[in-house]
Amino acid sequence: MAIIKKKQLNEMNNVDLATRLSELRLELAKEKSQIAIGGSASNPGRIKEVKKTIARILTKVNRRGEKTV
Repeated sequence: MAIIKKKQLNEMNNVDLATRLSELRLELAKEKSQIAIGGSASNPGRIKEVKKTIARILTKVNRRGEKTV
């Protein structure tokens, strides 16, 4: 299950994409830091989905030809 569907990405403007990108990067950093201090991920599959969604957003922004944050 994708965090953001492709159709939703197409409807978002660049500001919304940049905001969502920063939120996802923060979420990924929190999960990775939790694992690094010896804990376990609450949902390991979520990490994979976050990474894929970040890649989708970056791809969409690059295809539009805009600069990312």
